[in-house]
Amino acid sequence: MDGDNPLDQPHTSRIYDYFLGGKDNYEIDRTAAQEILRAWPHIRAAARVNRQFMHRSTRFLAAAGVRQFLDIGTGVPTEPNLHQIAQQTAPDSRVVYVDNDPLVLAHARALMTTDSRLGATTYIHGDVTDPRAILAAPELTELLDLSKPVGLSMIALLHFVEADINKIVSTFLDALAPGSYLVICTITSDFAPDQVEAAQNVYRVRKLPAQVRTHDEVTSWFDGLELVEPGVVPPHRWGLEQTTDFPRSYDAKVSCYCGVARKP
Repeated sequence: MDGDNPLDQPHTSRIYDYFLGGKDNYEIDRTAAQEILRAWPHIRAAARVNRQFMHRSTRFLAAAGVRQFLDIGTGVPTEPNLHQIAQQTAPDSRVVYVDNDPLVLAHARALMTTDSRLGATTYIHGDVTDPRAILAAPELTELLDLSKPVGLSMIALLHFVEADINKIVSTFLDALAPGSYLVICTITSDFAPDQVEAAQNVYRVRKLPAQVRTHDEVTSWFDGLELVEPGVVPPHRWGLEQTTDFPRSYDAKVSCYCGVARKP
């Protein structure tokens, strides 16, 4: 979370906005982003692939009948946003966005309007490390019916969380109905350890959390759930036609794992 002055400290969500080509960032964010780019020159590709995975996974959940979404780590709005993707398939979709940066929420309220007559969006200033507070927030309880399936989205978030992810995920899932889905995309050093760890160090020097995970660690977050094929894979290898051909070298450029799983 930022201090009182957003210019005092870079923020992960605004750095991500810069990588996506957005304009909702400050000079201090751009300076940090340039340092990260020197360590990991392909991180812009990773950001774009993460965003594209969000689009595909949201369409998948909407097509599977999910009409409620909880998106944690929203980031600065970049169209199309999750609610726009969901409502293209299911106009009655309801979406709760959560982020811990007040600036992100200010942008969200201004930009994430919905033109759906049936669907709705709302926003919570909250932190993923306190899942009980998010689940108890009146903004959430007024919009979502937790006795019905929810799509829980944590995309480009958990590599900024140094707490116990298994405990966080299980707390959320315990509160969600059977038929709910967990969607995750996070950074790994499995493919290109030197560049990813160098980028991680840039975040840490600037007092920003950064934690990369292995394939086994990410897979463990889906324990007890029904993983959707093809399982835990780089995001450019999820939800595309089998004929889509990416060289193995592209895995190192993206250096992420993703997965989608259903709560039985």
